Amino acid sequence: MNSRPTVKELLVEAKDAAELMVDLAYASIFFGDEALAREVLRLEDRVDEVLVELRAVCMIAARTREDADQLAGVLSMAVSIEGIADSAEDIARVVLKDLGVPAALRHDLRHAAEVTARVRIREENELEGAALRDLELPARTGMWVIAIRREVDWVYGIEGDEVLRRGDVLFLQGPRDGVDQLRVLAGAPARELPPSPAPSQLSHLDRAVDLVVELKNVSEVAVGLAYSAILLRDATLATEVSVIEDASDELFHQLEGWVLRAAGELDDPEDLRGMLHLAAASERIVDSAQSMCRVIEDEVLPHPIIGAALAQADEIVAEAVVAHGSAADGRSLGELQLHTETGMEVLAVQRAGRWAYRPRRSYQLRAEDRLIAIGPEEGAPRLRETTGDPRPEGDDGWVEPEEPEPR
Repeated sequence: MNSRPTVKELLVEAKDAAELMVDLAYASIFFGDEALAREVLRLEDRVDEVLVELRAVCMIAARTREDADQLAGVLSMAVSIEGIADSAEDIARVVLKDLGVPAALRHDLRHAAEVTARVRIREENELEGAALRDLELPARTGMWVIAIRREVDWVYGIEGDEVLRRGDVLFLQGPRDGVDQLRVLAGAPARELPPSPAPSQLSHLDRAVDLVVELKNVSEVAVGLAYSAILLRDATLATEVSVIEDASDELFHQLEGWVLRAAGELDDPEDLRGMLHLAAASERIVDSAQSMCRVIEDEVLPHPIIGAALAQADEIVAEAVVAHGSAADGRSLGELQLHTETGMEVLAVQRAGRWAYRPRRSYQLRAEDRLIAIGPEEGAPRLRETTGDPRPEGDDGWVEPEEPEPR
């Protein structure tokens, strides 16, 4: 008889699955890919199962009033994660219901720094039977494997010794140019993306598209910063998530106006329905991120399991401060190639009390800048080495120490 999973294990799985859902949902819009959208729905069913089990385990674990007060934060996290998963499902249904997505929107999404892709290893391939460490996919294609679906089972937190099998469905992140390279290795044909629309005078539709892309970007940043705020127990980061939530409301209100104006420019205004659904779902993701932060705004400290779960999730949050004279001091993010060299993605940079969200490659770092980044656990020490941050593993701003957990 299998033992019941712990609160931490369930929270980690729910968080990882919900984040993967968001990535796949946006990718399904980008590629117009129904298979990706159906993967989102498949994951949503799994998230529902995990959260039902999580609530049951929390009820069993709450033996005292103090336990109940602290575990209430875990249940609050579960509600927020459920909101993120539900919003991702709504994004995927834009594709499955063929609600219409203007070509200009797909073009703009195509210029994101990274994309998420789904590739199945087919009969004739160059991947089967090899460990990821030996394949060196990030060096060959720029793509990182973030999850694997093996028939009905999911594998998160992929290690280098994971051996790929025929029929595995790989979920990857990386530069858009790397998708076709990976597909060829897996025995799949290269995708043929439609040509980009010819440049023209900025239209009402263009302005609406820009706002949808901005809503997508702020939704991703809000979730990352919310997890950072909880893991680091940083109330200032939680406040920043609230600022982003206010900004997302304003973005959505502006979008509604531009969509109404754009309707007169199109032969079929029905094409705008998908944009509105996508934008509304993105805005709800930000709302869920803000709700998540309430676990550190309450007077009762959140249960230590929350920090431990976030620290052991598929991706961890790391903080690093740029030291004077370090390799990062005075250099741009593009020059440092932090994502390639460390695997960490910079979510935000704090400078003189102000935050820059999703800084571009041209953003130049300075001494005393505080970076909040997300990525694989092994990338955190590399990030601190690059920035000259001398703090060892386990200090505040990296991972929380292990704590006893209810079973």
